[in-house]
Formats: sequence, C-alpha cells, structure tokens
Amino acid sequence: MKPITGAATRGHHFYLSALRWQALALVALLAAWLATPAHALPSYAQQTGLPCSQCHSIAFGPALTAYGREFKLNAYALGEHKSSVPLALMAVLSYTNTSSDLPEIPAEHFDVNNNGALNELTGFFAGRIGQHAGAFIEAAYSGVERHTAWGAFDLRYAHPFTLGSHSVVGGITLNNNPTVSDLWNSTPVWSFPYTGSELAPTPGAAPIVAGGIEETVLGPTFYAMFDDRWYVELGGYKSLSDSMLDFVGLGADDNSRLDAFAPYWRAAAQFTNGPHYYSFGILGLNVKQQPDPASPATDRFDDLGFDATYQHTATDASNLAANFAYVHENRHLDAAYAAGDAAKASGDLDSVRGDVTWTYQQTWVAAGGLFNVTGSSDANLYAAGKPDSNGYLLQFEYVPFGKLTSPYRPWLNVRVGLQYIGYSKFDGASSNYDGAGRSASDNNTLYGFLWVAL
Repeated sequence: MKPITGAATRGHHFYLSALRWQALALVALLAAWLATPAHALPSYAQQTGLPCSQCHSIAFGPALTAYGREFKLNAYALGEHKSSVPLALMAVLSYTNTSSDLPEIPAEHFDVNNNGALNELTGFFAGRIGQHAGAFIEAAYSGVERHTAWGAFDLRYAHPFTLGSHSVVGGITLNNNPTVSDLWNSTPVWSFPYTGSELAPTPGAAPIVAGGIEETVLGPTFYAMFDDRWYVELGGYKSLSDSMLDFVGLGADDNSRLDAFAPYWRAAAQFTNGPHYYSFGILGLNVKQQPDPASPATDRFDDLGFDATYQHTATDASNLAANFAYVHENRHLDAAYAAGDAAKASGDLDSVRGDVTWTYQQTWVAAGGLFNVTGSSDANLYAAGKPDSNGYLLQFEYVPFGKLTSPYRPWLNVRVGLQYIGYSKFDGASSNYDGAGRSASDNNTLYGFLWVAL
C-alpha cells in the first residue's frame, strides 16, 4: 500500500510489460480509427484547427486559459471538428543537481548527484470520440525506473442544455485520480510546477488527495457547470484489483486497499471582469484503507481543501496567473496504531501552496511558489518526529512554439526550463532530519528540463 507518511509523486510511473504496452497501443489506435479519419498526426490542436495557445496560457502544457477550461468541460469535443487521429507523444529530458550528494543512489543506473535522465516518454490518446465525448489517456515509459505504465485516465461525456432560464453543461467522467478531472490549476494533479525531478529527494508527507491513491483506483464523477459560473462535481473511487493493477503496470504492493467507496466532491465559482479572471473552490475526499486484509482495522483520511485562482490576460496574450491551495487532513490511524507504525491513533496534516507565473507573449516565463506542510507530531510515523517541510521554488522557461504563427504548428511544441527548489525544513527538521546529519538545505535542487510534445 502507499505509505501513510507520504503521497506518491505525480510524475511517478510503475511497471508494464512490453506485451501490455503493445496491447494498450493497439486499443488506442483502434479507438482513433473508430473516432476519426486517420490521415493526420493527432492532437487537440489538429482536432480543432486552433493553436495550442488557444487552450494553454504558456503555449502548451497543463496551465489552461478560459477556452481551455471550456474545452475540457465539454469533454474535449468543443468547437469545430477537423479530421485527425487523437494520438500524441511527449518526452521530458532532464538534469538534476542537489546541493549535497545523496546518501545513496536515487535509482539503479544513476549516481548520487548530477544526473541526466529521460524523465518520461509518454503516449496519449487525447481527443474527441463522438459529438459529446472525448478522452485524455496516457501511458508513459519512465527512464528513471525503466518501465512503462498508465498515467492520467480521463474518459468523459458532456452535453449542454437549458434548465429554465439557466444554461447548464452536465457530464460524467471515468477517471483514476481525484482532481484529474478538475478544470483549474490550483488542485493537486495539474498544479504548478507541472514537471519536476524524479532523482531528487522530496518531502514525505502530503494529504492523501495529493497523489496518495493516484492511478490505483478508478471511479466515476458527475459534474455540472451552471451559467458558466457555478461548478459542482460528485463521485468517488474503488481500488483496482491486483490483476487489474498488474495489467496497467502496478503490483499488489501498490494496491491502495480502500475499505469502501471513497467519495470525492468539488464545488467552485468563477468570475470574469474584462481581462481579469477569478475562481474560488472547495473540495473533499474521504478515504478509508484496510492495510492488512487479514485484520478489520482501518486507517481513515478526511481531506477538506480550499483553492483560488487569478488570471490576467493582456491584449498581446501576455498573462499573469496565481494559484493558492490549502488542504486540511484529519487522520484516524487505528490500523497503523495497532501495528505499531503510529504512536498515536489520530492526528492531522495541513498543506499550503501558492504560486505566481508571468508569461510574456506566451513565450518567456518566470514563476515562483511557496509550500508549507505541517502536522501532528508522531515519533513512529516520522523519523524527526514531525512531518513539517517548507520552502520555495523558482522557475524560468522559454517556449518558442505553439502560437498561431509558429512554424511547424501544431506538430512541434517545446519548453526549455530551469527550476530551483530551496528547503528551509525537510521531513520535520532544518538539520539532522534523518538522524545521519543531513540538513534540509542539502536537498536544494537545480533541475533543468527539455519538454517536447508532438
């Protein structure tokens, strides 16, 4: 099962045999053939005839514009439909340096510092399936773990209609991760900085909504947007069986072992005033896990979060974006306490994140963020007795393609970036957090990346 003290990172990929990878590719190709005439390379841009910058505030990538949110809300089927094959390919190449050498190699085939890597090579089925249906489905090869697995899975149907004097877009999505269906970049799956090193240490403690059951579950959520302002979503998740986990690249040890259906809910409001855009939202996730199938004891995690977004878009497409997210988690660790893994049967965890990004003409990008995790002390759960971690992140990027006048549009999209993460506290302490003399600042990370999408 996932460790109680930490959520799996968003960029983490698990194992899938070559045979299963071929099976997934064949399924995607068949779906593409059934969906559209197969005579062009796939992408949402090809499907709509619009540049990537129409949907993405940084020319391409997870950060969405207002039109991008509408496109996703309408099941990736909004707008004009041109002949295309909804398949795409993405690669992230990286270099990682930490302030001090790691105490051991971070993964097989790598060194204790100064590592170059193919973070991921990802194939997507991404596009319209019918008049009101579409999907965003990924399978990724991890150059760090040297294996392939599924990633984000979001298959959805949506239909606009009127209810009295109100306009409504209602839909359903089948997905494998709480918040993967979300329209905003203030919730965990699509939050800043969108890419990061898999070869540098990261804090161990995070709310379970921030990746704690990602890709080990599957479930439906139902959603509706009223008058292009009020958004609601309700659904939940069940654990995948061991055999299904094996098929998508995970193993029995990764089973999230949900004791029951895990409900997820989301509500948000959005407002536009000229070039200014605002959103405010709340979310909740309630997870009960049974770590040992032979014992009835369970651990329960109840997450409640608040988030907000601000965007300002200038006439030359330059934009300023800011996101804020706070999540409070109540923990009832009966199973962990009975097993001696936790010193207390209950506790809590608080996570706060904030980020600001300035993009000049969707080409030059400067961004920064702050993060802070605090929680109840527990000598058994945490090596330093507490889960506390905090620090900052700076990122600079050059994005040459993806605009209306870009050459090779929409075939070629590139982001070149440099990221720096600084820690003031790491896993409970500023110094000697691991009992072996390592300080939080020893984990400060310089990360360079080349991100290509075709």
